[in-house]
Amino acid sequence: MPRPYRVAILGATGAVGTELLSILEQRRFPIANLKLLASPRSAGQRLKFSGEDLIVEALDNRAFENVDLVLASAGGSISKIWAPKAVEAGAVVIDNSSAFRMDEQVPLVIPEVNPEAAIAHQGIIANPNCTTILMAVAIYPLHQAQPIRRIVAATYQSASGAGARAMEEVKVQALAILQGQQPKTEIFPYPLAFNLFPHNTKLNDLGYCEEEMKMVNETRKIFGVPGLRITPTCIRVPVLRAHSEAINLEFDQPFSAVQAREILNHAPGVQVVEDWGANYFPMPIDATGKDDVLVGRIRQDISNPNGLELWLSGDQIRKGAALNAVQIAELLANQSLIYPTQSAVAST
Repeated sequence: MPRPYRVAILGATGAVGTELLSILEQRRFPIANLKLLASPRSAGQRLKFSGEDLIVEALDNRAFENVDLVLASAGGSISKIWAPKAVEAGAVVIDNSSAFRMDEQVPLVIPEVNPEAAIAHQGIIANPNCTTILMAVAIYPLHQAQPIRRIVAATYQSASGAGARAMEEVKVQALAILQGQQPKTEIFPYPLAFNLFPHNTKLNDLGYCEEEMKMVNETRKIFGVPGLRITPTCIRVPVLRAHSEAINLEFDQPFSAVQAREILNHAPGVQVVEDWGANYFPMPIDATGKDDVLVGRIRQDISNPNGLELWLSGDQIRKGAALNAVQIAELLANQSLIYPTQSAVAST
């Protein structure tokens, strides 16, 4: 049993932060002390953990004193400033933002895929993007059996990817539309209720948005295949929680759907959901609240003898963010890779 750790959640009041709190309790992560950190406007709020009310504290220069582990989910600009300070104070940081994902000195980890990468951490470990995590968990077992040469992905991303306020915005928009009113937008550039649109991150010169390039670059780094050919299209859809993805894989040789299904039936973090007679396959409503990535509709690509297709749904807030971070923390704890802070060493 790992020793208990002094843990801080940075961004504790956000959608991922509150999910981190829940998962730490559910999985009984060994905690000696838990500190909740957020912006000054959120300071003073109370959140429950293991039956106790914990008061959210404002982030300041002393926030990481006597902290062993920081689970950060407060956005890239915040992480760039505060994650190095937490490391300087002696903590290990598992960061959920994009701030450090492509830093060569920072491991980018999915425990079901590349747990060994975490061993080389220098204080910060990056949590991949949600769409990358869900896809990688589903296809890496196939890649191990026969290397993937090309990935064509289309994502159908829920409002939860933009946070709790975005989820609430979709609810308000839906109600307005049903009442015959014009929906208002604040978080998204266009109404999402009863609508969909390409992901609203910045486009590059090739016409790919930032979200799509995250899938390309992060998958290459995690798989350790710099030249892996990947082309994604990311779409916002009017779903509250849980993303879905249509994946087309190309191999050097034929890869039967029967073999793929057998592999995925035994893959960690995957649940195969298929009822061909009922045309029943993974749906966001079923994936919500689940740890596993639901995978189904595994079939041959009729246009390519070396092609294989599958469909998946996964909880973006859970496995796509908070759960993956906690699993990394468990991996570090089980291998004694979370070190006591200097102040803790001095006091022993």
